[in-house]
Amino acid sequence: MKKTFLHKMLKPALLAGCSLIGLSGAAALAQDATPPEEGGVVTVLGSRIPRTQKEGPAPVTVITQDQIRAGGYGSVPDVLKTLTQNSGETQSMQSGNAADYSPGAQQVDLRGLGPNHTLVMVNGRRVADYPMPFNGDSNFTDISNIPLGMVDRIEVLSGSASAIYGSDALAGVVNFKLKDRADETTIDYRYGWTEQGGGQSHRLNFSTGLDFGRLHGVVGGEIMKQDPIYGYQRERQDSTADAPDPDYQMGVTNWQRVDYDVYAIDATTADCALSASTNEGTTSLQIDPYYGDGDEIQGAYCGSQTAVGYRTVQSERTMVNLVGSFSYDLSDRTHLFLDLQLGKSDLKLLKRPTSWGYQDEDGNDVGDFYNVHPSYEGTDNWYRIFTPEEMGGLDKAMRHVEATTYTITPGVRGSFGADDKWHYEAALSASVYNAEVTFPFINVEKANAFFLGPQLGWDTDDEYLGEDDGYGLPVFSADPTRFYTPLTPAQYASIAENSVYKPRSSVFEASVTVGTQELFEMPAGPVGFNFLVEAGRQDYNQGTDPKATQPYYFSWVDFTAKGHRTHSAAAVEFSVPLLSTLQSSLAARYDTFDYAGHTVGETTYNLGLEFRPIKTLLFRAAAGTGFRAPDLNYVYRGTGFEEGRATDYYECIQDGDYPDDCGRGPRIRVRTGGNINLEPETSESFNAGVVWAPSRAFDISVDYFKIDMNGQVEDLLVNNLTRTEGECRAGLQDANTPTCQDAIARVTRDGDGDITQVFVSPINVSKESTSGVDLSLHSRFTTPVGALGFSASYTHVLDHGYTRYVGDPELDKLANDSSYYIPRDKASVSINLAKGKWRFNIDGNHTARLPNYDENGWVGAYTTWNGSVQYDVRDNVKVSLALSNLFDTKPPYDSGWTSYPYYNSSWYDGLGRNGYLQITYKY
Repeated sequence: MKKTFLHKMLKPALLAGCSLIGLSGAAALAQDATPPEEGGVVTVLGSRIPRTQKEGPAPVTVITQDQIRAGGYGSVPDVLKTLTQNSGETQSMQSGNAADYSPGAQQVDLRGLGPNHTLVMVNGRRVADYPMPFNGDSNFTDISNIPLGMVDRIEVLSGSASAIYGSDALAGVVNFKLKDRADETTIDYRYGWTEQGGGQSHRLNFSTGLDFGRLHGVVGGEIMKQDPIYGYQRERQDSTADAPDPDYQMGVTNWQRVDYDVYAIDATTADCALSASTNEGTTSLQIDPYYGDGDEIQGAYCGSQTAVGYRTVQSERTMVNLVGSFSYDLSDRTHLFLDLQLGKSDLKLLKRPTSWGYQDEDGNDVGDFYNVHPSYEGTDNWYRIFTPEEMGGLDKAMRHVEATTYTITPGVRGSFGADDKWHYEAALSASVYNAEVTFPFINVEKANAFFLGPQLGWDTDDEYLGEDDGYGLPVFSADPTRFYTPLTPAQYASIAENSVYKPRSSVFEASVTVGTQELFEMPAGPVGFNFLVEAGRQDYNQGTDPKATQPYYFSWVDFTAKGHRTHSAAAVEFSVPLLSTLQSSLAARYDTFDYAGHTVGETTYNLGLEFRPIKTLLFRAAAGTGFRAPDLNYVYRGTGFEEGRATDYYECIQDGDYPDDCGRGPRIRVRTGGNINLEPETSESFNAGVVWAPSRAFDISVDYFKIDMNGQVEDLLVNNLTRTEGECRAGLQDANTPTCQDAIARVTRDGDGDITQVFVSPINVSKESTSGVDLSLHSRFTTPVGALGFSASYTHVLDHGYTRYVGDPELDKLANDSSYYIPRDKASVSINLAKGKWRFNIDGNHTARLPNYDENGWVGAYTTWNGSVQYDVRDNVKVSLALSNLFDTKPPYDSGWTSYPYYNSSWYDGLGRNGYLQITYKY
C-alpha cells in the first residue's frame, strides 16, 4: 500500500504518544463538539443568538491559551500557521515586500483567498487596519501586534459570514477573545531562546480581578522583548555559498562597475584592497561571468559572500500591552461595561544594507553615465551596497516601526421582559492604529554629487563623442578611486537620510443589538431572534513622507493614500426549530457605504440547517454570501510611479507581426492611481458535513466547503493595456469603443511614437473559487499510565481556480506553473498524556508539497514537531518547558531558489530549534 503523508504523520505521533504526557496542542485539538453542561448556553462565532449546542451549521475552530502554551508557539502568527484552513501565502518576518510596503506586519489568509478577505476581530469587534497596504495594494489587519499572552482563546469560522459580521467576511472570520475573567492574580514569565543563537526573548504577563460591590473587572498586561536573529547567525543562509546553484554563489556586489552594454569594467585586486577590511574583513575580488565576455572581460567586482547575511530572519521587537474589562451593575438587569486595550510596540528589521547608483532627476536609476575622468573615458555605471563599517553599524540600515494601538468600547447591556427573556446591548467602539515608520535611504542629490561631482553636460555634445555617436547620457568626471574607497561613517551620514512615514488608521462604530432565545414557541421549541443596527466610520492615511513622492531617495518613489468612508447596517437573525431533530437558522443584512461622493449597498444572507437524528449524530449545512466594500487604499491611492516593461504592440503590428508574436518591450514608467468607481467584491459559500460524538471522549467531523468570489479588485496589467491600445490604434478593434478609448488614454507616447508611460488603476475584474474537505478528530480516554488524548485536523483542497478577465481560461492555482504557492494538503496532530502533576505534549504540523521556483516541479512536504512538558509544583505554581521544531527541520531544498534566503520564506523560516521556559504563579 502506498504511504500517504497522513500515514507518515500518524505513525510517529502514535509512537510518541505512548511515552509522553501533556496538554492538548493548538490547531489539532481546536474543534470541540462536546455540548455545554446541562442547561448552559454559549454564543458561538457565526451567530449572535446563544445556543445550547456548541456545534452549529458551520464548523468553528477554537484554540485555547492552554493549547497555545502546550504547543510551544511564540506569537499569534505562529499559532495561526498551524490552522489547516489558513492555506494562503502570507508575509513572514523575512519578506522583502513586507519590509517595503508593511514593515513588521503579518497576516492570516483563510482558504488562500487573500488576507484582505479574512475578517479579523478582537473581542468580537473590528479593529483598525494596519495603516499601510499589503504589497502596496489592499488593506489588511496586522495580527503580529496582538499580545499572545493575553489571548484567552482564538475562534475561527471559515466561509462567507457577512450576513452576521458585515464587510470583509468573504473567506471567514478570526476572533481573538482576550482574557476578561480573573478570580485570582496571575503572574506569568516566559523566557525564550534559539539553539543557533540570537532571538532571545522575555515575556511577562499579569492579570488580576477586581470586585468592589457593584463594580467588577479584570486588568492585565504584557511586556515582551525579542532580540533579532540575523541571517549570518543561521548556517542555512549565512553566505551566498548556500545558494543551490554555483552560478549564484558569488559575493554581494558591494562595489561594481559596468559599461553601457552591461559588461563589467573589471575591478582589480588593488581596487578591492582598499575595502579589504569591510564586511568584517571578508571583502575581496569576486568574479561574476554574467558580466564578462568570455575573453578579456572577467566580470570582476569587490564584494563578500557572507555580506548576504546582513538581514534579519526575525525582527527585533519590544511590546507593552494593557487590557481591561469592567462592568458596573446599575441593577440586576442593567450593566454598564467598558473594554480597553492599549498597545505600544517598537520594531526593527533589516531588509539589507542601503545602496546607491546614479539616478537622474526624473527618477531613472538605470545608472548609466559617460565618464571623462583622466583615468578612464567611456560609458560607466557605478553601483554600491554599503557595508556595516561604512554605515557605522547595521542599525543604521534597519527599518524602524513605532506603533501605538488602542481600542475603547463603552456600553450598556442587560435584559428585559417577562422572565428577562430579552437581552440587549448598546455599545460604542473606537479602534486606532498610529505608527511612525522610518526607512533608511540614500539622498540621490547628495550621493550623486559626492561620488560623481558636477554634471559637465551630455555625451551628445560635440565636445565628447560627436552628435551622432552619443547615447544621450549625462557626462561626469568621476574618479574610480573615490568609488572604490570605503566611506567613513561621517561621509556615509552626509549622504544618508531617513524617510519618515506617519500612517494612521481608525474605525469607529456604534451598534445596538436586541435578541431573545424565545421569540415565540413552535411545536418543536422556541424561535431565537436577534436584531442589529450599526453605523460607523473608517479612516485611512498612509502618511507618506512628502519627499518620497518624488525621486528624492535612491530607487524609491511612493504614492499617497488618504480618505475615509462611512457605513450603516441593519441585520436580523432567526433560529427556528423545524422539528425536534431539525434546526434551521436564517440571517440577513443590508450594508451601505459612502465614500468620495459614492454610495454602494450590499445585501447578504446566511442559511443553516442542523439535523440530529440521534443525540450523538449531527448532519449540518450552511450557505451564505459575503462582500468586501471597496478598499480604502484602492479608492484613495494617489499617483505614484514604479518601473515596468511594456510591449509596444502597435509598433509590432505595424511591422507586420501578429500580437502573439510580439517580443518583450523596453523599461518604462508605470503610473499608478486609485479608482473611486470600484464596486464591492462579493462571494458565495457553502458547507456541508457530519459530526459524530458518541461520547464526551470522542468526536469526529468531516465537512465539505466551497467558496466562490466575484469582482475581485486587481490592478490593470500593463501588457494587457498596451495590447488593447495597439490593436485599437491598428484597427484590429473598434477604436470608438469605451474599452479602446480608455486604453488609448492610459498609454502615453512621445513625439517619436515610443511608449513613455502607462497608467494603471484597480478595477473589479477577477473571480476565484476554491473547494475542499476538512477533517477533525478528537479522542480522550484513560490508560494505565494516565489520561491520553489524541487529536488531528486535516484539510484537503479539491480545487482552487482563478480567472482574471472574462473569457480568460481558468488558472489552476494548485498547479506548479501557476506562480502561486498554495498547498493542497495541510494537517496537524496532537498527542497528550497527563499523570498526576505531570503533563507532556507533542504537536506535529504538516504542509504538503509546494511548487518549486522554476515552476517545473515540486519541493517536498514540510513537517515540524513541537513538544512540551509541564509540572504543577503546587496548585498555584506550574512550570513548563516547550521546544519548537524539535528535530531542527530545515526548509526544503529547491535547486531553483537562487535568491536569498534560498527558500520560500512565506512558508518556511530559518529559526531552527527554539524553546521556551515558562513559570506561572497564582495567588
